[in-house]
Formats: sequence, structure tokens, C-alpha cells
Amino acid sequence: MNFAIYVFDGISMFHAAAPLSVFGEAAKLPAASDWTLTVWSDTGSPVRTAEGVELAALSGPEALDVADVVVIPSWHSDFRPVEGWFREGVSRAHTNGAQVVGLCLGAFPLAASGILDGRAAVTHWSGAEELARSFPRVQVAADALYMDHGDVLTSAGTASGLDACLHFVRTQLGAEHAAAVAQKLVIAPHRDGGQAQYIRRPMPTPSEHGPMSDLLEWIVANLEHSLTVETLAARTQMSTRNFTRRFREATGTSPARWIAARRLDEGRRLLETTGWTIDRIARTCGFASPVTFRQSFAAAFSTTPTSYRKRFSHAA
Repeated sequence: MNFAIYVFDGISMFHAAAPLSVFGEAAKLPAASDWTLTVWSDTGSPVRTAEGVELAALSGPEALDVADVVVIPSWHSDFRPVEGWFREGVSRAHTNGAQVVGLCLGAFPLAASGILDGRAAVTHWSGAEELARSFPRVQVAADALYMDHGDVLTSAGTASGLDACLHFVRTQLGAEHAAAVAQKLVIAPHRDGGQAQYIRRPMPTPSEHGPMSDLLEWIVANLEHSLTVETLAARTQMSTRNFTRRFREATGTSPARWIAARRLDEGRRLLETTGWTIDRIARTCGFASPVTFRQSFAAAFSTTPTSYRKRFSHAA
């Protein structure tokens, strides 16, 4: 099985190294003795990484014609258009039976080639909106770590490329061999959760100062209380109907959704910065019970509060 791994001027060393490390380590296994890695660039000329390191001894686009797996580890951060020859070469390789892998922003050239039309795909969270805008026929799954359709695999940002490559090894060679590769690289053989847990969503602010702005600050400071629409409307001396309309104008969403998001944000903060029990965090954030907190957290971030804490806690 021949892997054609694309590099370009400005690619980060990490993005280039992720598939090379995983597939290169897998190729050392007896079960993958026929795996070979070819690194190629637009012309076959050397490229310089974002860190200033030159990558040389590269193949050119002809590598696509003999590839069993085409890997695009990333793409230009300015989301520049994909040239016609590149689109056609990747599409032709796919038509000829090659599996295609787009890691991080590498989903963009796959989308430009038409391979992702009508399919769900994922990219780095910072590029998800641009991918959806530029390629409306692609169903952007913004919160997944990776999406596999068998012939097409896409992943979220940076380290998620390692997850996707290990997943590929698992599908080709089995869980035992994927675990052996992960052990060699000292990384987890499988991570739970999606990239939603890594996205920092700033608190929406109202479009104008005044009672609504004061209320939003008060809500954040009083999440442990029951915050019904009736209670909030009375606090701003509005009817519930007028309050709901004004709240949506200010925040872009309903009071219930906005408060639920703030409670989850506070829950994440407390998981990261304190050693409090889940029960105490749930109570402080205004959830009816620890079970409700766990269910809401898992639905929002595709992981459990305990797993999230293990990954992100920096409490003393």
C-alpha cells in the first residue's frame, strides 16, 4: 500500500509529521510490510516549512497516479483556492480507487475536488464556518475529531490528525496493531470526545448597554439559582413576551439556551481550576442534579466531566 503524503511551502512540521510518524511506524510492523510512504509537493521541488526547515528529495504530482492512499495533512491558512490540476489529480486518484485523507485544513482541497459533496466532513474548528460557506454541499460536522466514510477520511485540527491516522491503522490492521503503534509513539490509541471541548466560545454581549447588559452580568453571577423567564422578566420590569424578544435581539438566542451555555461554560471552568466534586460543581452551576449535569455536558462536548477534567485540569 503506497501512501502519497502532500507537503507545501509553509506547512507546519507537526502537520507533516503526523501521518509520517503514524504510518511510518505502522510500516515497521510485519502486518504492514508492503506499506510505503512517498512525500510529494506541487512540482517535486523542496519546500520550506513554517518553521524554516527545508524538506527535500520529494516526488511530484505523479505520486497521485500510483497512490493507494492520498494524504493531505493540512492546507494554507488563508484558505486559498485549490488549483485545477490539484483538484483533478486528487479526484482522479479517488476515482481510480485510492482512499483520500484530509487532515485539519486538508479537508478544503478534498471539498474543492468534489469528493466531499453530500458527505459529512470535519476540519479544524477555526475553518469550519469557511468550509461550510465555500462548499455548501459538504455537511460540516464541526464537533467531531474525525469522520470516516471508508474511501474518505477527514479530521479536526492538529493533534486530531494523529487520532485519524491511528483510526486508519485500526481499520486496516486491527486494534492490536494500532495500539502497538500508539504505544511506540506514546499517544492514546483512541480518544473520546470531539473538538467542541477545545473551542473557547466567548460570552455573547448585547448590542447595547442598559438593563439587558446588567441582567446578563447578573445571570452569570447567579447561575446557582432558578432563572426562569418570569423571574428575569420581572427583574428587568418587562412582560415575559417583550423580555424574550429583547433577550433574543441582544444575544441571538433564547434565555434558556443562553443560560444553559453559561452553566456549561462555568462547569468547564470549575472542572479545570478546582478540585470540587461533580455534585458541588453541578449545584453551583444551577443543574438540577449531577446526572443532569453529566448528560448536558456529554451532549455539548462529547465527553464526560471526569474525562474532561483529566485532560484539562490545572488545579493545584
